[in-house]
Amino acid sequence: MSEIILQCQGLDCPQPVLKCKEAITASNPDRLMVQVDNEAARENVTRFLRSQNYQVLNIQDKDGIFELIAESLNKDPSQTKQPAEEEIQSRSSPGVKSWTPGAYAHLVLITSNVIGHGDDELGQKLMHNFIATLPEMGPSLWRILLLNSGVKLAVGQSPVLDNLKKLEENGVSILVCGTCLDFFSLLEQKHVGQTTNMLDVVTSLQLADKVIKV
Repeated sequence: MSEIILQCQGLDCPQPVLKCKEAITASNPDRLMVQVDNEAARENVTRFLRSQNYQVLNIQDKDGIFELIAESLNKDPSQTKQPAEEEIQSRSSPGVKSWTPGAYAHLVLITSNVIGHGDDELGQKLMHNFIATLPEMGPSLWRILLLNSGVKLAVGQSPVLDNLKKLEENGVSILVCGTCLDFFSLLEQKHVGQTTNMLDVVTSLQLADKVIKV
């Protein structure tokens, strides 16, 4: 059984995920042991390995170092996909059997918890109205990316949390930047969406038919 050990402590996002990607692409190991030193990296690496058809068998916390042990369920590296690609291809919409570029793949990129500059109270109201109105996009709305202070919209006290939960329940993918959550000390307070990394962000922007930046 081939095994690779990756020591990714101290690496910024998305380097731990990229190192896993490089190892799988180059060697397709039967077993991977990955060491990271923060919760965001642990979540991102775990989700990425699962998307590559690896079973994460064990996660140990050793004095702040997370050690992930995973085994491959698929010996054919050509069958692995990027997480964003896998999700968008599996999404179905009315009248569409499978996703193809240019069809029903609009992405909303939110980089702040307010809209505009001038008055934050007004900006919060505008953001609430914007999120509440997003369902009007219908099946074309594929994914919402929350970056920088935009991640504050996904935490427990967010005034738009219920709206985001309804969108997610209706099939809209919501990705929340793990590095941003960690920066604002909000990683444990996230209540909606999946913790993500910059590789997923870049892949999502590449796959989307249209990007709407707020």
